[in-house]
Amino acid sequence: MSQKEENMALHNELGKKGEEEAVRYLIQKGYSILHRNWRSGKKELDIVAIYDNTLVVIEVKTRRDVLYGNPEDAVNGQKIRKIVSSTDAYIRRYAIDLPVRFDIITMTGTDIPFQIEHIEEAFYPPIW
Repeated sequence: MSQKEENMALHNELGKKGEEEAVRYLIQKGYSILHRNWRSGKKELDIVAIYDNTLVVIEVKTRRDVLYGNPEDAVNGQKIRKIVSSTDAYIRRYAIDLPVRFDIITMTGTDIPFQIEHIEEAFYPPIW
């Protein structure tokens, strides 16, 4: 395995651990997890949950450190449009009639326990 492939494998493993930890955190806070890594074609949502009669779509960002910026900074306008479009597909597929909230959970560190930050209402759907 090349160094680049090895780094990518470690990156993917870290992301998977971060998502697993995010699910544990959310369950502990009383969220009901509907889906993890939901996919429909090229559309994907990290975590979909229900909390307080609201559909909550959670984007999880895991980073080893903040040397190159905060993890939530990776959720830019293009990523937000993809998440909102994927959420629209999700709502249509499952005929959900609930208010929707978009959160980001960041995990910083190299292993559990991560430093967790839960940003509720991290963004609103853009109008386009």
